[in-house]
Amino acid sequence: MKAALQAYLDCYNASDLDGVMSLFAENATFEDPVGTPILQGVAAIRNFFINAMETPATLSLSAPIRGSHGNAAAMAFEANAGQVTVRAIEVMTFDDNGKITDLKAYIGPSDLIRA
Repeated sequence: MKAALQAYLDCYNASDLDGVMSLFAENATFEDPVGTPILQGVAAIRNFFINAMETPATLSLSAPIRGSHGNAAAMAFEANAGQVTVRAIEVMTFDDNGKITDLKAYIGPSDLIRA
């Protein structure tokens, strides 16, 4: 799970849309940020990342990626996009094949930092 989260960051930073999408199960759910409509399935998630990758942002860990004794892992990171930095925590749940089945991003208004 930790390797999958690191691959998520690495693929995103390389603008590797197919690499990011290869990490998700076909019927995955995606809530970014929590409290917004939940996306269902890889087609909807892919559209999210197409739009997200249009903004030049670099993701960097704020702390080591954390795993669990179960099927979930979490990471705290920052998305740096020029004059704006977004501090986020993402929690991902995995299936038996190591694919992400659920992603929840925890970001609030106070997590947006303007330079």
